[in-house]
Amino acid sequence: MRNAIAVLAIAISASLASAADNWPQFRGPTGDGHSDATGLPPAWSETENVAWKTPIHDRGWSSPVVWENQIWMTTATADGHRLFAVCVDRRTGKIVHDVKVFDVDEPEKIAPINSYASPTPAIEAGRVYVHYGSYGTACLDTPTGKTLWQRRDLKCDHHMGPGASPILHGDMLLFHVDGIDVQYVVALDKTTGKTAWKTDRSIDYTDVFPLCRKAFCTPTIIEVAGRTQMISPGSKAVIAYDPTTGEELWKVRCFGWSMTPRPLFGHGLIYAIVDYDKPELWAIRPASPQAPGGRGDVTDTHVAWKVRQSMPSTPSLLLIDELLYMVNDDGVASCLEAKTGKVVWKERIGGNYSASPVYADGRIYFSSQTSVTTAIAPGREFKVLATSELDDPVMASPAVAGNAIFLRTGTHLYRIERR
Repeated sequence: MRNAIAVLAIAISASLASAADNWPQFRGPTGDGHSDATGLPPAWSETENVAWKTPIHDRGWSSPVVWENQIWMTTATADGHRLFAVCVDRRTGKIVHDVKVFDVDEPEKIAPINSYASPTPAIEAGRVYVHYGSYGTACLDTPTGKTLWQRRDLKCDHHMGPGASPILHGDMLLFHVDGIDVQYVVALDKTTGKTAWKTDRSIDYTDVFPLCRKAFCTPTIIEVAGRTQMISPGSKAVIAYDPTTGEELWKVRCFGWSMTPRPLFGHGLIYAIVDYDKPELWAIRPASPQAPGGRGDVTDTHVAWKVRQSMPSTPSLLLIDELLYMVNDDGVASCLEAKTGKVVWKERIGGNYSASPVYADGRIYFSSQTSVTTAIAPGREFKVLATSELDDPVMASPAVAGNAIFLRTGTHLYRIERR
């Protein structure tokens, strides 16, 4: 009995260490920007608290993902003709693999603020899944960098470039394909790359202007009444699917398009930004398909509250205990009560923002396009703890693993830790 308890304690300890030590997807282990890491520096500069700084060639806004001693990210030539996956040694900062994954004969035009390598990879033991929107998806062997499988047939017209990131769930790789021409959600067998299921969006886009049919959102997996749901914002609706089969469970209609922030779930509510041009935050009660009225269109019954002012178009939100935190694209940070949407505080911290914030070691880190990171304390009073600045702009959301922050700028990847 004593040995069994000891083994169990070791297993639990290893699991907790792994959760804090890896950053396997966009927004981290739980997809919500949280890390269990401790001992992080509150501030840094080019000459302070930087363990190493590694140049990353060409241009890409994908966030770094971390598994054990490897850090992976994607990059692409500015013209979009060549797409790469780069692996950096976590301890030394040296380049381990630099793989040209795809050649693209005729890249689409992208928005000036976007890149051809904006979707963040997903990683697990032995494999990394890199995604470039309609230009292709590939699974690479992490020890060798060899391509294990690839798909180049899941296409759409992104109109201004790709943005949605893939996620892993069970044996599947899931992602959105929301263009101005076609809109669907797809699951691939992560071992073979073959399609497990593919579900078209159920919205009638006939009378919707083509530009307003696209979206760039990353889905989120939640559990409701013992049932797993994939929360999947797209143009004109937030839709829940069964991630195993692709069956649509319910949807909430909205007015928006081009939405980017990844949704959150807590306090029995889904928090989703439902538009890019006029961003609104909607708190949605997830429907239970087993309950009466728990399927189909639940717009009129399941929207708990909405907030319209100072909401982000691009950065995702943070939920910490009873409060929501966010920064909008123009540098206004806000704190809301998670259950009611009531504004607790609102402060301008300056700069423009694309990167999503992270919460680790008791601090919220907001990183701006002008390379300034503002660390604040969570709570009902706005309190700046420190500010940091690097030489290059920050578009990619940070990763946190172990006792370090991995911050990708326009030209470099930094390992930031106490020195």
